[in-house]
Amino acid sequence: MSITISNVYVKTYENSVRHLAQQGVSRLRPWVMEKSVNSEAHNWETMNTVDANPKAGARATTPLDDSVWGRRQTQNDTWDVADTVEQEDVVQMVINPQSNIAMTQGAALKRAFDDAIIIAATGPSRREDGTTIDFPDGTSNLDPAQNPTDDMQQVIQPGYASPLSFDLITEVTEKYMDNDIDPDENKLMVIGPKQARKLLQLTEATSGDYNALRPLTSKGYVESWMGYSWVVSTRLNIPGANQIDCFCMTRKAIGLQVNRDITAKIAEDPTRSFLWVIYCMATFGAIRIEDKHLVWMQLSDTV
Repeated sequence: MSITISNVYVKTYENSVRHLAQQGVSRLRPWVMEKSVNSEAHNWETMNTVDANPKAGARATTPLDDSVWGRRQTQNDTWDVADTVEQEDVVQMVINPQSNIAMTQGAALKRAFDDAIIIAATGPSRREDGTTIDFPDGTSNLDPAQNPTDDMQQVIQPGYASPLSFDLITEVTEKYMDNDIDPDENKLMVIGPKQARKLLQLTEATSGDYNALRPLTSKGYVESWMGYSWVVSTRLNIPGANQIDCFCMTRKAIGLQVNRDITAKIAEDPTRSFLWVIYCMATFGAIRIEDKHLVWMQLSDTV
């Protein structure tokens, strides 16, 4: 047998590309207020509550109770990603490189929407004049239009000392009750993988004696419990070792301004041997609008 026979061995190749494990959709975008507008910035108007009082008597002077108006403003950014393919690569490959690169780039931009929402959740909000409003922790530079007493506390378990627990969830519920949030408002808990694992260990979350909604699904974690929908994200802020910033919000908590949704362009570049350029971009911005609709849980990232 010829010792060069290996030269004619048949090599086989895939006719499709396996996209490696990654988050391919935006998990948080469906849970915010979204405006599609073409502007440098978008203003979100708010008005605080007023109180009614007993009438003083017949022919009493009409009371004047000034409403407290507020305004927060999104500043949008353009997020983009690009790659190139040489002309000779296209004719020598079985698969179509342009379409597969564009698919990967689209998934990256969908994750970028989640990143912007997560940053807006607990970061500072912005007024129209450019000044910022810190997250309400009872001591920060708060918004008098939403918190005249300057003592609002929207942080649960500050200090990252405790993991997720049944008592912590009831504390979040108590916070929404204190804030007079409509019980019919849909609420979302955004947690990490360890918190999803911890839920499976809580009898109150998995036992039919406590939860009759059959919360365990084919996804492998609790999706509905205690009046909350649950979403697992691997993109939450990690401030330190064994620490994680989880949060709960209603749809009124965060505003998303979308100037241009995800757009893909594939074109030849005549300045570089007419190689193909695959480019994806989106222009958007997110901001926290109503402080009372968002609760920040500073958790120990342990089980």
